[in-house]
Amino acid sequence: MKITSISRKLLKKVLCFYFILTLSVTGIQIIAEYFNTKSHIDNELLTLEKTISASLTRAVWELNTQQAVAIIEGLLAIPMVKGITVSDETGTIITQLGEVKGDSSITDALFGHSFPLLFEFSGKTISIGHVTLLSSNAVIFSRIKVSIYFLLGNAIVKTAFLIFLFTLAFNKLLTIPLREFTQQIQQINLDDPESSKLHSINDVKNELNILEDAYNSLIDELVEFKRKLAYSQLETDEAKDKIDEQNLLLEQEVAKKTSSLSRTMLKMKAQQSELQSQKQILLDKNAHHRKTEQTLINTNKDLKNLINELNKTKERLLEAEKMSSLGMLSAEMAHEINTPVGISITSTSYLLELITQFKQQYHQQTLSKKTIDKFTLNAQKSTELLIHNLKRASELLNSFKHIAVDQTSDKIRVINISQYLAEIIQSLHPKLKQTNHHVKIHCDENIELYSHPGAIAQILINLIINSLVHGFEHINNGEIVINVFLKEDKLHLNYQDNGHGLSATELTHLFDAFYTTKEEQGGTGLGAYIIKNLVIDTLNGTIEVQSKKDQGIRYQILLPDMRYN
Repeated sequence: MKITSISRKLLKKVLCFYFILTLSVTGIQIIAEYFNTKSHIDNELLTLEKTISASLTRAVWELNTQQAVAIIEGLLAIPMVKGITVSDETGTIITQLGEVKGDSSITDALFGHSFPLLFEFSGKTISIGHVTLLSSNAVIFSRIKVSIYFLLGNAIVKTAFLIFLFTLAFNKLLTIPLREFTQQIQQINLDDPESSKLHSINDVKNELNILEDAYNSLIDELVEFKRKLAYSQLETDEAKDKIDEQNLLLEQEVAKKTSSLSRTMLKMKAQQSELQSQKQILLDKNAHHRKTEQTLINTNKDLKNLINELNKTKERLLEAEKMSSLGMLSAEMAHEINTPVGISITSTSYLLELITQFKQQYHQQTLSKKTIDKFTLNAQKSTELLIHNLKRASELLNSFKHIAVDQTSDKIRVINISQYLAEIIQSLHPKLKQTNHHVKIHCDENIELYSHPGAIAQILINLIINSLVHGFEHINNGEIVINVFLKEDKLHLNYQDNGHGLSATELTHLFDAFYTTKEEQGGTGLGAYIIKNLVIDTLNGTIEVQSKKDQGIRYQILLPDMRYN
């Protein structure tokens, strides 16, 4: 009969499942990257519409085909733009440059955005034509090519590493111990069971050691049974000797001892019957013990598997909850940055148009002092607007970059607490500006701490988000006050809001995992639990909380400087 390796079969199933899962996740990530990039291109086309609409409308209205062609050629210089079609109000094509829909393959399929050219004349808005901006899948693929290579390479490396790791683990923890276990069992000596006991296979206490102990217990019971059987046999031999003695007496005194012999025979039969009953009882007990032991082994194994699965699930939930705030900040920060970038693009386009008009008047020698002053004033305003918005976008990116890098890294470094708190609040600005709530920070600008900046950022972000979502629900003007001071090489961080607060019951369960009052709204109940774990386990600090209903909540957090631990 062919023997199937349990470890090899289990390894194949685990690796097959992991390969399918990795392939699916990688495919989904590539598709998501494609649609995300396409959405960005659509937004860029919309921005181009705002940029060229006015100048192109003026060129079409003035029948200045040369200027329209110049504008279109300038747009075609942008790698994203693959084709442009300009038509008048009757649908007649005025000019058409680049690629046209229907002339491309699937991998270079065109898509785009059309918009009308509207001209205001005598207080009325007139449609004088349409413009179609086209881009293609080739642009999308060129942007996400590196991401695709990275995703595929990452999946291949992880799969290869896991194959090696699982193969090594299964051989070490299952295949080799089972082979040694089997070899020792095959060498059992029924004449001397005591010498056939299993020796310890490994030093780690696991199911194989439990099976080994059960087998050795069975050997002990077998030895005890043989001992009792030998004792019973000895008693039987002694009884037979007594019978022989009685037989000799019976031969001499047959008449006198007939009744005595009958009683002795009956007594011997009773003893033999009792011995048989005891033997059967011992066999039944032995079978019952083996059945009970096997049941306990199976139950213990199931419980361990269940605990492992629960721990893994808990770890995944904690990691997902920790990264959820970073994902929320990323989405809102991207939306916030789009505003100054869009204004900068518009300002740049307007400045380019001013320069073009200035050059035309210069070449035509129609410049006047008033025209130069107007050009200088408008150019200065456009430049100031451009610098202001680019500086704003840069500040947002720098603050978010520091917070994002710290939250995805376990690096310990010296941080200026005042500056770091400002960066955290700056990263939350897209969230806070949607409300009328205020955050006040009282902190000495010279306080420095050697610690985990990512953990500190995660704690404050979770505290502020909890205040916004739970504490300030249905409250218009909430206030958060953060007091920070250094005392005896320990950082005291006191956080307080004037929100709804917590009842005594809610305060008791605040730091319990999965406890939430917003389960029906998608709450996970891990926010406060993660805060406590970060303070105690990651930062080696302490945390206390006081709250009453409708009187807000107050956290007192004490963090040591890790240079002195």
